[in-house]
Amino acid sequence: MALALAAAGCTASAEDSKTPSPFAACAALEGDGPASSTVPDVTLPCFTGDDEVALRSLRGPTVINLWASWCGPCREELPVMQRLADKAGDKLTVVGVDTRDGREAGASFAAAKGVTFPTLFDPDSKLLNAVAQINLPVTIFVDASGKAFVNNLPLDAPRLTTMLREHTGVAVAL
Repeated sequence: MALALAAAGCTASAEDSKTPSPFAACAALEGDGPASSTVPDVTLPCFTGDDEVALRSLRGPTVINLWASWCGPCREELPVMQRLADKAGDKLTVVGVDTRDGREAGASFAAAKGVTFPTLFDPDSKLLNAVAQINLPVTIFVDASGKAFVNNLPLDAPRLTTMLREHTGVAVAL
């Protein structure tokens, strides 16, 4: 199942970075299903391209992972999220949010780790603040009905598998 996209002008373009964006375009997030009323009412620019995504328009099941290149636990967790994105197929969509980071640093780190799933850019921590968190990483699980659950601890593959099943009803072996 995919996600819906709210398209508008981009406030920061991927062209601002010397390192090309490794991420998939956000147009891949288009889909159907109920919108989430429990995801914060925040709109963020896509790291790649000119789209903006209204997070409340995301359709579940989905996983939203907030990370930064300078965050030690994120550096361990992000490749696990990429494995989830690779193995989930059409059961689930994985979206990253590069948070409190520089565009160049985020693109360079993600490229080095082979991270390609669609990612939003949030240098001002709008989403992190909206979920009342301070530290990264943060993972938001959204089920098919649009209900969200916020996890504020780093996830390894076994814990991510368990939480995914518990909060979205989706089973993916990592």
